[in-house]
Amino acid sequence: MRTTPDRIRHAVSFEIIGLSLVMPLVSWLFDLPAQETGVIGIGGSMVAMLWTYLFNLGFDLVLRHFTGRTDKGLLLRVFHAVLYEVGLVLTLMPAIAWYLGITLLEALSIDIVFALFFMVYAFVFNLAYDRLFPVPE
Repeated sequence: MRTTPDRIRHAVSFEIIGLSLVMPLVSWLFDLPAQETGVIGIGGSMVAMLWTYLFNLGFDLVLRHFTGRTDKGLLLRVFHAVLYEVGLVLTLMPAIAWYLGITLLEALSIDIVFALFFMVYAFVFNLAYDRLFPVPE
């Protein structure tokens, strides 16, 4: 299992790199001012960092309970990324709608772009992170 400091490094680096990539994309796609995209991105990032820590800890505990291990193959990584994003979309969508003064459906479309980006990004980032910072045996 990963240590708490390692999980914190993972969550913070994940969010900083991801936000620097996705915020300009969302701003351009939805013709939103960078300031609004920034507020959504940073607010969502703060929620996502907590969710990342709790979700990954819970996922690893459940995985270890059922398999005795925490390593993840390709299909399990895909499942992990999808489940993570579904939980985050359901959490952030109402806040996006409220902040921008838009409908939940409109907020869902913005949130889906974030989610699709971060689903692919999470898969790639976690593969790279596990290679750079392997879990000690």
